[in-house]
Amino acid sequence: MKRLLIAALAAVVALALVAGAVSAVFLVDRGAPDPEPTGEPGPAGLARFYTQDVEWTDCRDARCTTVEVPVDYEDPEGETLRLAVRRVPAKGDGGSAIFTNPGGPGGAAQRFAGYIAASLPDDLRRTHDVVGVDPRGIGASRPLECLSDEQFDAFIDTDPDPDDAAGIAALGESVRDMGLACEKNSGALAAHVSTEETARDHDVVRAVLGQDEMNWFGFSYGTQLGATYAELFPDKVGRMVLDGAVDVTLSAGEQGLGQAGGFQQALEAYLASCVDQDSCPVGTSVDEASATISKLMADLSAKPLEASDDRLLTQGRAFYGIAMSLYSQDTWPLLTTALKGLVAGDPSVMLTLSDAYFERQKDGSFDNNSGQAIYAVNCLDEDDAPDADETKALIPRFRQVSPVFGAALGWGVMACHDWPIEALHPQQAVRAEGAPPILVVGTTRDPATPYAWSEAMAEQLESGVLLTREGDGHTAYTSGNECIQDAVNEYFMSGKVPKDGTVCKE
Repeated sequence: MKRLLIAALAAVVALALVAGAVSAVFLVDRGAPDPEPTGEPGPAGLARFYTQDVEWTDCRDARCTTVEVPVDYEDPEGETLRLAVRRVPAKGDGGSAIFTNPGGPGGAAQRFAGYIAASLPDDLRRTHDVVGVDPRGIGASRPLECLSDEQFDAFIDTDPDPDDAAGIAALGESVRDMGLACEKNSGALAAHVSTEETARDHDVVRAVLGQDEMNWFGFSYGTQLGATYAELFPDKVGRMVLDGAVDVTLSAGEQGLGQAGGFQQALEAYLASCVDQDSCPVGTSVDEASATISKLMADLSAKPLEASDDRLLTQGRAFYGIAMSLYSQDTWPLLTTALKGLVAGDPSVMLTLSDAYFERQKDGSFDNNSGQAIYAVNCLDEDDAPDADETKALIPRFRQVSPVFGAALGWGVMACHDWPIEALHPQQAVRAEGAPPILVVGTTRDPATPYAWSEAMAEQLESGVLLTREGDGHTAYTSGNECIQDAVNEYFMSGKVPKDGTVCKE
């Protein structure tokens, strides 16, 4: 069971797939010159990467290139890979760039750059390019090859809440088999997709794109990536916004408990809205509705439901379907429809929600490797995952925190214990000493990155400034809250941060 750190991208993509969201298209200003490297040599032994010339091409609504980086920064003369970079040019005289990452880990930043460019105000877009770099092993940056589509489909069906020793063993074996497949099919790269290495990649790209400073707009896991960059290169930080922050100091168990509480809180907020309507399919009170969902999940564990196309809705798929719909209030009506079907014995809408979470197509293929890359990155960042016995002891506490999500998220915390590839660069604490003000944005009822994590990130960063959105859903900037948008936009434009502790109400 993976940890649910698919960030803003999950909500954006799910809305596009399920609700028909429209993405923006830009016209490329072919008269604007492409950027040239800063000429700085970078850290010792890396000059050829920092000073490389690249060739830009038109790519529909932007300009695209690839940037060469070492697979292993401790062996810069060894194997290399090329990172896919997409730049949405400024609408006026550019020169500055805002790098963005949608989260995950596993989200492809190239396509996300267009979405963020469309979300930023015209004043900012006149002066700033928006840049998306697919992280190593993800998207178009030599994506990790691990399980086949058919094998990953079976992986999703692994019981997330095992009842016996055989089920617990099956969970561990499923993760171990994925890691072995990554190692076999992707070679040395499988051991080098940590957050630290990806942050170092972004510094290379910054220099190649002629940026003296790193302006950063990261969401969910993208906050961990941005904060890690700031820790490694505090003197290169420009204006950095971390929306829906991750507390990198937490153990696997603590992080899992935080998400269990976050998703339970989000579920209860949804259920409170649902039971206020006459048509709520799971009950007339929050307690009754929560109990109904717990029973539906238990029934699926005992006997999956068959859809009209002969596919089965397992407990695992239902878990992902419900979780996906809690990332945004916009998808709450879809959850109501899915639960109505589930009560009537029709799993089709819940399967659609689960498929949207993983970007699974009707033919059984997956649009990308995000569902597998999240394990590879998380497990190379983590060296403290509990074993099966330690995890089993945690499960009662997880169930207490969340009757619906607790056990599944609880068993998920042991995943990296079974990952077969050594964590060479585990996640370190982030202080970013000497960096200019870094704006951390948290949402009070964020399911995937609980608000307490944003509070912690702002406290841990030496120059952290906390901006709060009171509301539901994952991350803040794209929620439509004008107070949040105005504060972030002003910061990117002028460098002025809001007063620490500022709260934006819905």
